[in-house]
Amino acid sequence: MSGHSKWATIKRKKAATDQARGKLFSKYIKEITLAARQGGDTEANPRLRTAIAAAKSVNMPAGNIERAVKRGTGEVEGVHYEETQYEGYGPGGVALLVEVATDNRNRTAGDIRHIFTKHSGSLGEAGSVAYLFKPRGVILVEKAAASEDTVLEVALEAGADDVNSEGDSFEILTAPPAFEPVKEALAAKGIPVQSAELTKVASVQVPVSEKEAEAILRLVDALEDHDDVQKVHANFNVPDEVMARLSR
Repeated sequence: MSGHSKWATIKRKKAATDQARGKLFSKYIKEITLAARQGGDTEANPRLRTAIAAAKSVNMPAGNIERAVKRGTGEVEGVHYEETQYEGYGPGGVALLVEVATDNRNRTAGDIRHIFTKHSGSLGEAGSVAYLFKPRGVILVEKAAASEDTVLEVALEAGADDVNSEGDSFEILTAPPAFEPVKEALAAKGIPVQSAELTKVASVQVPVSEKEAEAILRLVDALEDHDDVQKVHANFNVPDEVMARLSR
């Protein structure tokens, strides 16, 4: 498996703690603020619509969401965030793409470089790994919620590119424009969505050993714990049984 769904499962478990939920709220507030720069109308701004839906899925208070939108549209003053990304390699030659939102690019660049170095990785030049990652919508549906045939039929008819079986879930992959239509089609059929996000999925996977996987996950955790990091994408491939042990 690509590592994406299993990695997402681990992150959902981690997000159950109050401290992790606070960090998650902070990331979603930044994303909503950035998305709202393109307009506060969710009907005309799919990025904002997706960001708000994600925030609501983790029970972020409506007041927090509203204030973030207003900061983005300029209705209220707030910190000005700049979006950028860093590229590098982790243990086992795994490629990592790190998306950040920062109010101090120099500070963040130094911090990210330090994290890579501390965890046996290396920061690369711009363009060194970004070409490996393509924007995709990833939707997970629990297998207990619907049959594979039903999920396949609904998702593919709505424009999904592929449906994979991943552990206890079906992983639906879409191009970004088809993300919302597929979600809506599933909802119309009464099929609950376990998680849904616009992300980046690697076109090439790197198989890693359990020891390398442990080191990679430590690096990813350290990056995600940084206040300016919004998302981390990696192209590691870990066997199910190994990921199960690491997620305990």
